[in-house]
Amino acid sequence: MMAVEPQAQYNTSYMMSEEHQYMSPEDEWDRDLLLDPAWEKQQRKTFTAWCNSHLRKAGTQIENIEDDFRNGLKLMLLLEVISGERLPKPDKGKMRFHKIANVNKALDFICSKGVKLVSIGAEEIVDGNTKMTLGMIWTIILRFAIQDISVEETSAKEGLLLWCQRKTAPYRNVNVQNFHISWKDGLALCALIHRHRPDLIDYSKLRKDDPIGNLNTAFEVAEKYLDIPKMLDAEDIVNTPKPDEKAIMTYVSCFYHAFAGAEQAETAANRICKVLAVNQENEKLMEEYEKLASELLEWIRKTIPWLENRMAEQQMKAMQQKLEDFRDYRRIHKPPRVQEKCQLEINFNTLQTKLRLSNRPAFMPSEGKMVSDIANAWKGLEQVEKGYEEWLLTEIRRLERLDHLAEKFKQKCSLHQSWTSGKEELLSMKDYESASLMEIRALMRKHEAFESDLAAHQDRVEQIAAIAQELNELDYHDASSVNARCQGICDQWDNLGTLTQKRRDSLERVEKLWETIDQLYLEFAKRAAPFNNWMDGAMEDLQDMFIVHSTEEIHSLITAHDQFKATLPEADKERMATMGIQSEIVKIAQTYGIKLSGVNPYTNLSPQDITNKWEAVKHLVPLRDQMLQEEVARQQANERLRRQFAAQANIIGPWIQTKMEEIGHVSVDIAGSLEEQMNNLKQYEQNIINYKCNIDKLEGDHQLSQESLIFDNKHTNYTMEHIRVGWEQLLTTIARTINEVENQILTRDAKGISQEQLNEFRASFNHFDRKRNGMMDPDDFRACLISMGYDLVSIPLLKMTALFLVVYGYSMNGIRFYTEGFKTCSPQQ
Repeated sequence: MMAVEPQAQYNTSYMMSEEHQYMSPEDEWDRDLLLDPAWEKQQRKTFTAWCNSHLRKAGTQIENIEDDFRNGLKLMLLLEVISGERLPKPDKGKMRFHKIANVNKALDFICSKGVKLVSIGAEEIVDGNTKMTLGMIWTIILRFAIQDISVEETSAKEGLLLWCQRKTAPYRNVNVQNFHISWKDGLALCALIHRHRPDLIDYSKLRKDDPIGNLNTAFEVAEKYLDIPKMLDAEDIVNTPKPDEKAIMTYVSCFYHAFAGAEQAETAANRICKVLAVNQENEKLMEEYEKLASELLEWIRKTIPWLENRMAEQQMKAMQQKLEDFRDYRRIHKPPRVQEKCQLEINFNTLQTKLRLSNRPAFMPSEGKMVSDIANAWKGLEQVEKGYEEWLLTEIRRLERLDHLAEKFKQKCSLHQSWTSGKEELLSMKDYESASLMEIRALMRKHEAFESDLAAHQDRVEQIAAIAQELNELDYHDASSVNARCQGICDQWDNLGTLTQKRRDSLERVEKLWETIDQLYLEFAKRAAPFNNWMDGAMEDLQDMFIVHSTEEIHSLITAHDQFKATLPEADKERMATMGIQSEIVKIAQTYGIKLSGVNPYTNLSPQDITNKWEAVKHLVPLRDQMLQEEVARQQANERLRRQFAAQANIIGPWIQTKMEEIGHVSVDIAGSLEEQMNNLKQYEQNIINYKCNIDKLEGDHQLSQESLIFDNKHTNYTMEHIRVGWEQLLTTIARTINEVENQILTRDAKGISQEQLNEFRASFNHFDRKRNGMMDPDDFRACLISMGYDLVSIPLLKMTALFLVVYGYSMNGIRFYTEGFKTCSPQQ
């Protein structure tokens, strides 16, 4: 690819080598402008038509100038047509690199014709870069259509301009000063045609104010009669303030070449005139030959030592400068010498021919300056040059290889050092000392992953060492720093391996220790949990509030408490064994420098918890003893109260019952009169009243029992409530019985019932009172009434009973009703 100038604009792309530069100051100004769209349009049309004018000779043409040259095939064909030479065989592939190769072949051919291409590369042409493609075509047009134009010691653009000026000088309204504005009205083109072919155009009929008509006339005539294709549009030229110079030059050059045959005769005449001066020039040629031969041989003599110098540079830039100097030598310094050599040979042969034709003796150069001497010296130069070029390329390839290896070495070293950064500190960490078993296992897995990564990076270290060795073998200029860096990496790698193994050993050791500690943790949890539960139960029992109502119950609690205290030594052994496990854990941690987290993963219980609870249990035991003893004293006091209450209740209860029975017997006893019964009942009532002090004393004992929360008494079946009810019933019974006896006396007296009748009623009642409880069942009561002559069919039973009781002086309070029937009490009740 050709060198590219970074800031080059489009028009500067059309520059040629120094020996082919011919731009005017106006052109130099134009060169710095960006391509105007109107100019680009004119160039595209003109250059396309120009290319097709040549390609049609090969039976082809192009449609789109930037697309049809992209594969390089038509470009190579165009160069073969216009140069008449064969180019290297093109690549037939359709891949991008095939296209680039073909375009490079075309560009190399252009360069071989002495054209220096600037900013035009094969990639731009293949990519369809319009500006670069137009620039390349313009370069071809300059080289093959304009450069060889020569008019009176002027050539190329100046020659073409001078030719146009000379040809159009006689014509009115035509003043050719440039290749843009001077051609806008079309008269200059018509003048050129009329000058060489007056039969084709009537110039007298042309008007300056009709530029489009003039231009179209010139285009049509040139295309029809001169075989010059239409390359421009009249409207574009007229409407553009300044038509594109390159398009105008290309089109005008076609007229020059079209009329060149007519001028050959004129040229031949000029040459005949020059023959007369040949003899005068022969001597001048001899002198020039001697001078040129001396200068050429001297240049070869000085150049050969430079080319024989094989002192290699250590930097690619210096070697590239040498290569650039060699290329400058090839492009700039040698081509003129090649021309000089060729010119010497031509001049020598020409001189010899002229001398021979002039019958003059042959020219004999000075010693050592013969053509053969120059050819031998030149051959030696080319041999040295070839060897120098091969050496340069070899050295550059070596330096490229070295630079590539050095860059690769730096890149791999940077990647490796980036990867190893912080690894030594990481491997030196002792984070496992304060980690748990799960964390240790996680660290182990992480370390195993690091070891795999470390093994994977072994290849990179080996590659770095191999690259360093190759750099040493290829004599790299900075081998010392490479070796130092490589050695540092290798040393660091060895250290990483050592640290990796040490960390693995440490992790495995700590893992085993932690497994032991973990097993001890598990054993501690297994033993601590039931022991803690036992202590919780013990504390709960020791603090449990108890309620007892007898000395037997409190003695039972004391017995259970004594049994519990008997288990304390065994429990203390279990505690010591459990705490021994924790001591073993602490001992292992202290011995091997392991930092315990203080948390057992298998239980929330800590040794301190066990100790605290054990101390709490030991503290609660005497408190429980004290509470039990206090309760024993309280229960003994309660027992004394129970016995004291029972002793009195067991006397009072039977006494009340006895009195109740005696009163009942008095009420049903038929012996004696009612007055006697009344006296007996009064006496009983007085005795009962006198007995009230015993009831009051019993109430006092009961009050003490209540205050002591005594609610049961196994020493008696009598409760204070029973005594009170019995006492109240006794008082009520004696009072009611006395009242009934009084009523009987009143009834007897009012009804005139005799004592014998009363005795009869009582005898009947007693007869039918089978249970002797002063009461009769309904059947007994019915039988009693029937026995006394009462009709139970005609008189309802209830009315009959009331009548019996009223007639015979019985109170209605003597009747008691039940759900299954009724029972009648004794007459006294």
